[in-house]
Amino acid sequence: MFNYIIGKVVLQESNYIVVENNNIGFTVYVANPFSFELDSVVKVYIYNQIREDDYSLYGFKTNEERTLFLRLINVKGLGPKIAMPMLATGSLAGIIDAIDRENVLYLTKFPKVGEKLARQIILDLKGKLASKEEMNITGDFDELVSVLESLGYKNSEIKKVLPKVNASLDIENQIKEALKLMLK
Repeated sequence: MFNYIIGKVVLQESNYIVVENNNIGFTVYVANPFSFELDSVVKVYIYNQIREDDYSLYGFKTNEERTLFLRLINVKGLGPKIAMPMLATGSLAGIIDAIDRENVLYLTKFPKVGEKLARQIILDLKGKLASKEEMNITGDFDELVSVLESLGYKNSEIKKVLPKVNASLDIENQIKEALKLMLK
């Protein structure tokens, strides 16, 4: 699993950038490709989606954006193609606030988000999203958090075990330790 990529932005298109790293060009789908400066070296946080017929990289400027994206795509009926435009046209704080306040009108302004999907987002995520400050989990555990979220654990459950996990362990042993703690 990739956590981030550092490389030079060599191409910008309408919904992706190409990041060159070690003479390999990675197509990375991003919310706003033109927010990345062409020919500059950038750090892009990555979510890699592997499906039977597709292998895609989704990129984010901050880990907080990626965390919100991961929460959104776990909502029934909401995939990356809907979540990315939400991040492009809305602010993190605005989206979190709309969910916590049950603001269906705000959520339906995003492309392909109707009233039914907006209500599903609120149902699934209300009270489960942390503020931007709370989402900023220590860098030592970024990959661990992503793995645990992909296994279906809630952010609140993950936060309870993180302080007990030894940050000096490699990622495999961090996962084992965290899972043991989750099962207790």
